[in-house]
Amino acid sequence: MTDSAPNTLPYADRRSAARGQAPHPTKAVAYWLLTVCALIFAMAVIGAITRLTESGLSIMEWAPLKGTLPPLSQAEWERVFSLYKAIPQYRELNADMELAQFKQIFWWEWLHRLWGRMIGLVFALPFFWFIWRYRLPRALQIKLWIALSLGALQGFMGWYMVASGFAERTEVSQYRLVMHLGLALLIYGYLFWLALSLLLPPSARQSSADARRLRPWVGVLLALVALTIAWGGFVAGLNAGLIYNTFPLMGGALVPADYLTLDSWWRNHFETAAAVQFDHRLLASLTLLMAVALFVWSRRLTLNPGLRRALILIQAWVLVQLALGIATLLLVVPVWLAALHQAGAIVLLTLVLNALYRLTPATRARQAR
Repeated sequence: MTDSAPNTLPYADRRSAARGQAPHPTKAVAYWLLTVCALIFAMAVIGAITRLTESGLSIMEWAPLKGTLPPLSQAEWERVFSLYKAIPQYRELNADMELAQFKQIFWWEWLHRLWGRMIGLVFALPFFWFIWRYRLPRALQIKLWIALSLGALQGFMGWYMVASGFAERTEVSQYRLVMHLGLALLIYGYLFWLALSLLLPPSARQSSADARRLRPWVGVLLALVALTIAWGGFVAGLNAGLIYNTFPLMGGALVPADYLTLDSWWRNHFETAAAVQFDHRLLASLTLLMAVALFVWSRRLTLNPGLRRALILIQAWVLVQLALGIATLLLVVPVWLAALHQAGAIVLLTLVLNALYRLTPATRARQAR
């Protein structure tokens, strides 16, 4: 018998064979990616709390290495506080703030940045270890290099967002806030999809005629969930949840009287608090209707058990998420409940991605092995 034809083996298996090692640990890579996803999930919740407590502008310096440590002396605390006193948020909103109060908002922003650094390390160190040990196929390496690049871009995006509140505003730009949130969830979804491709066997994916009919509509649901989350970011950026704290009417009407107050009509959807809140409500309602319609339709289709469970979970969670959103509004945005609502949105996004992956034919969702 001839040798095992190394040119026909996958990249990682060829290199492993050359070093006398076992093939790359696919499940280990998948669990590592899921760990990073869990950290990003927590990061998004911490970011929500940072915004809700108006803590995001408390650190005026961008120091990727030095900034890992908080102030360690009274003099350093005074110096950092003096930097904060120079921006409009302090002068216009917090002019009576004492150092003890400043520390409360400082710690949330510091934790947010520290958590981002930790995510970078938890991603980068195992990634380079897997490369060094020849545990990653070439195709997967490329995809993970893309993820690493997106993570670096996210670090820049975070500072770009924070810097928008230093000169003329008392808060960060809602546009940059949504860009920062959107990029975080893009990275989250990208890594989650890669993890599914390593964990789930081809039999978990369904490519029947019923699945082909259902798949584009689950894609529409994913788009609605993403848009609803984005407009939730605009709601947070404009503090739009602090007005019209009734449901389903807004000021006694379905559409608030101040829905269109700017001359440029399209800017209302991004810059008018009433319009932003109404749009968020509308998108959430459309998401609910789409989820219900897909659930009812799927009952008539022939689907595998895993896919059917995935659709049931979406239906159940979209109702939970709607309840969380309404409660957050009626109670005038308590921090803990608003953060829980943000977490619920990411759970819903995860469930829809899971269902969409299971509807992706094996030829289109290739295993990164």
